[in-house]
Amino acid sequence: MTVTDIKSVTKQKFQVELDGEAAFVLYRGELSRYSIEKGKELPQQVYRELVEEVLTKRAKLRAMHLLQKADKTKAELIRKLEQGGYPPQAVETAVSYVESFHYLDDARYASLYVQSQKEKKGSARLRMELLRKGISQELVQQALEELEETADPRQTIRELLARKRIRSGPMEEKEKQRLYGFFMRKGFASADILAVFREAEQESF
Repeated sequence: MTVTDIKSVTKQKFQVELDGEAAFVLYRGELSRYSIEKGKELPQQVYRELVEEVLTKRAKLRAMHLLQKADKTKAELIRKLEQGGYPPQAVETAVSYVESFHYLDDARYASLYVQSQKEKKGSARLRMELLRKGISQELVQQALEELEETADPRQTIRELLARKRIRSGPMEEKEKQRLYGFFMRKGFASADILAVFREAEQESF
């Protein structure tokens, strides 16, 4: 492998490019310690030592630090580590490491996310957001099924409607359309929204 470029990331960190592709990020002192210079060959033994010892250990510590700051999905953690310049092998090992201690658990993340957001959003919106975060279809469905066993979407709509209405009494068509759009964007089912609207209209007479 040939060191084709060394680019500055910060004053102390440098992106090392091997054979024309970004390989990893090292500190200034490590470049000197391992005699890494542009145009020079990088021995396979040195590459393995860097990845398996130096960078994998650093990736584990970085993963722990990221999860201490905020819970993340597996996809989010992988993306963060990749953005930090860690090579695939180090990323994979670091992710497996935190998973082994259950610091990273997509099933738990999905369940907690649904529980924390259920008062503000419907199932469709929750599904979309969890999928966007990289949670698998299976785990998203599992979390939503758990929610359906305990939650009443119409009660959530009732509570939100009481907070969102400008005034009491019968709803004018313009207000109804505005609120209907709001609830649809939140991911609530049309049948549930309309049922609560009918309740509200009956109670206003």
